Amino acid sequence: MKYLDNINSPEDLRKLNIDELKALSSEVREYIIENVSKTGGHLASNLGVVELTIALHYALNTPNDKIIWDVGHQSYVHKILTGRKNQMPTLRQLNGISGFPKRSESIYDVFDTGHSSTSISAAMGMARARDLKNENYEIVAVIGDGALTGGMAFEALNDAGRSNAKLIIVLNDNEMSISPNVGGMSSYLRKLRTDVRYLSTKRDMEKFLDKLPLGGKRLKSFLKRVKDGIKQMVVPGMLFEELGLTYMGPIDGHNIEELLNSFKTAKNIEGPLIMHLITKKGKGYKYAEQMPNKFHSVPSFNTLTGEKLKKATKPSYSDIFGNKLCEMAQKNKDIVAITAAMTDGTGLSGFAKKFPDRIFDVGIAEQHAVTMAAGLAVSGITPVVAVYSSFLQRAYDQIIHDVAMQNLHVVLAIDRAGLVGSDGETHQGVFDEAFLMQIPNMTVMAPADYREFKSMIEFAVNEYDSPIAVRYPKGISKGNINNSNNKIEKGKGIIVAEGKDVTIVASGKMVDVALDAGKALKSSGVYAEVLNLRFIKPLDENMILKSVNKTKRAVIIDEAPLYGTAMMIKGIIPGSVDVILETLPDEYIKHGTVDELLSENKLDPQSIADDIKETWWNKTPNIRLLP
Repeated sequence: MKYLDNINSPEDLRKLNIDELKALSSEVREYIIENVSKTGGHLASNLGVVELTIALHYALNTPNDKIIWDVGHQSYVHKILTGRKNQMPTLRQLNGISGFPKRSESIYDVFDTGHSSTSISAAMGMARARDLKNENYEIVAVIGDGALTGGMAFEALNDAGRSNAKLIIVLNDNEMSISPNVGGMSSYLRKLRTDVRYLSTKRDMEKFLDKLPLGGKRLKSFLKRVKDGIKQMVVPGMLFEELGLTYMGPIDGHNIEELLNSFKTAKNIEGPLIMHLITKKGKGYKYAEQMPNKFHSVPSFNTLTGEKLKKATKPSYSDIFGNKLCEMAQKNKDIVAITAAMTDGTGLSGFAKKFPDRIFDVGIAEQHAVTMAAGLAVSGITPVVAVYSSFLQRAYDQIIHDVAMQNLHVVLAIDRAGLVGSDGETHQGVFDEAFLMQIPNMTVMAPADYREFKSMIEFAVNEYDSPIAVRYPKGISKGNINNSNNKIEKGKGIIVAEGKDVTIVASGKMVDVALDAGKALKSSGVYAEVLNLRFIKPLDENMILKSVNKTKRAVIIDEAPLYGTAMMIKGIIPGSVDVILETLPDEYIKHGTVDELLSENKLDPQSIADDIKETWWNKTPNIRLLP
């Protein structure tokens, strides 16, 4: 690494010339591929922003100037250039650096991100704070074309356009190719419209025309209509211009010289500006270029072949969901699927091929997805909204106001529920069960294995007629548990292991943890009764009370913060019963593997078994709330 070895900060970067920057780009790509092949992570998106990131740090005076990365999964190059190069082998590993910007990591990370469409809003807040304090620095929001589908981005664009805030918005468009004709004409118009001398002459001419009698104003109006008409024919950024932003582009996002000249021009333009860059996702690595979706987020892989090093031997919960929904949709033509830019991730790619007219990918717009589902339900269709738990948070109001309040049959298939691991705080699916439990008319289920999961999907889609959610984890099921083939009945749980000494209550994948904890206790002569709730709402109070009245001791395991399901269950248990709550702490859970995070938070089977023994069989206090 001739150049990268000497880059420890953007100051080192600014010592290089154009040819050296081009060589550095190749070295950075090679370094990213080498590291992500071992740690896993977001590959294609980072390979697509190498030149852009280098140009940003070269043209700006960071960290005084601020860069906000929308979503943030494309910030690996940024991290490499800002002093974290040697930490890349720890990327997304327990106690290593995050796969997203983190203010706690570096002064160059000015805003924590992980979800989509937030950068322009944050940038507007920072720009207004800068202006209120009479400070002087550049603020750049980097947003991808996918993130621009989020409604929040349009809200922010609308606000930015009517403001006079100096702000640069970089639109990283990796879906379009550059047409020589359009690109050449656009480049000419961009230079003309953004040239400082042109803008100055334009303002002077407008002032002159305003001073003329009525004819002058008519002439000004006519000239503006002619100019706008021409723009609409040849300038793709007219929408942004109409919103009040200066538009530059399209710009070749892999041409460092063009990027540097564009940023130099942009810094001299007052008010909000949008730079439209064309990039190629996965640039420089043929497998990522050919299959950008497959290499969006990848586990460890062989750099020579692009093949995963660890291949799944069993289908995942997402696969099971997609297959089951296809099976039901074949028989029930009223079933439709809705996804928010996650067709592959939620297991719906097969559904999309078989029923292309019955799947709706709304882009990164969970709010719209849920309310559209409500509209479908009102009209007699059965919508199934497949969404990651952490992304469902953005549609909370729509679930309450548009679905549950009208008691509509909308099925929420909540993927990645619980700890998800390496993506860290922004992606852990640990909040949905608590906020869903508070919503009237809402029913919430959690399967403990695939067999139960299929039955729950069948129940939710074909046998129920009100708002209902099925929350399931990332990854695979260990195998069938006792009685999981029992019929699904609303609000009814099942006993999966009988015992006399202590009752362990769990749901979803934590039922397996409870069973393993019970096995560890049995070796010490303690016999646990393990309950699989199945329904988080409504709870099977009769089953719980019958068991705890027998054992006089209850342990409630919940892969969520304390103030959720665990406290609800504790509330129905008689005061004469001793209770331990085993939950996640009241804090955001960092990145690491799921097993590492469970162990670190004392939610692994052995830790739970040890805690039970220490609490009741080693004469410690008779009631404890954990954490």
